Amino acid sequence: MTRPTPLVVLDVVGLTPKLLAHMPKLAAVADTGWRAQLGTILPAVTCSVQSTLLTGSPPREHGIVGNGWYFRDLGEVLLWRQHNRLVGGDKLWDAARRAHPGYTVANVCWWYAMGADVDWTVTPRPIYYADGRKEPDCYTDPPELHDELTDSLGPFPLFTYWGPGAGLPSSRWICRAAQHLMAAKDPDLTLVYVPHLDYDLQRFGPSGIEAARAAAELDGVLAPLLDAAAARGATVVVLSEYGITEARRPVDVNRALRAEGLLHVHTQAGMEYLDPWTSRAFAVADH
Repeated sequence: MTRPTPLVVLDVVGLTPKLLAHMPKLAAVADTGWRAQLGTILPAVTCSVQSTLLTGSPPREHGIVGNGWYFRDLGEVLLWRQHNRLVGGDKLWDAARRAHPGYTVANVCWWYAMGADVDWTVTPRPIYYADGRKEPDCYTDPPELHDELTDSLGPFPLFTYWGPGAGLPSSRWICRAAQHLMAAKDPDLTLVYVPHLDYDLQRFGPSGIEAARAAAELDGVLAPLLDAAAARGATVVVLSEYGITEARRPVDVNRALRAEGLLHVHTQAGMEYLDPWTSRAFAVADH
């Protein structure tokens, strides 16, 4: 059987046509192929959208109704779970393997990566020490891939992947890891999650000079990966989970529920925490 054309899928979070104008290298992919508006789902957040993209099913079917949700059997809100068993339904690679037995997949930082039936996995995973310290690291499968990547690229820069220090180093590391996997493992499908645009769009808004600057910086980071994909003769698909638009009127759902006596809190060290066990209603605040 003839091997299928290699496919590289780049999830460039926050990408919009407006930002693409500041990204000539990425725009060239569209200019030599085609582009189309991609509708989204509700909620338009990372875990839900990625699961829809990889299963072709809406959240009511694959079960990923947000980046986290209230687990009734545990009585806890848990965000950013990582195991792929939470995602119901066939995955893209299941369908690909039915058509092409032996189809190989590398997942570089798309979510719900742990336990997924793919050939190579890289996903953020801190080191948690007994004294409560947390240090940056990543999880890989197979395990030996961890040292293969960190020896070449350095430790995964977790603290620039999320939080107040989020920035370009994490996206650069991810792109270089994907490039390494394409060269060393030659997967049929390479999934790459590139988070950089998300940050300055949220910090400064989507219309400021910071957004344009972030787009231009990311274009430079993507360039070697795009060149490597072209050298392999790969088809490149670039998509985004959502676009970020201006917001001027926040709706504080939980404050309204609390004012009506439906949401309860408990206090520790002078700080208030949601008490889901005694609350009649509350909204899971996604971030």
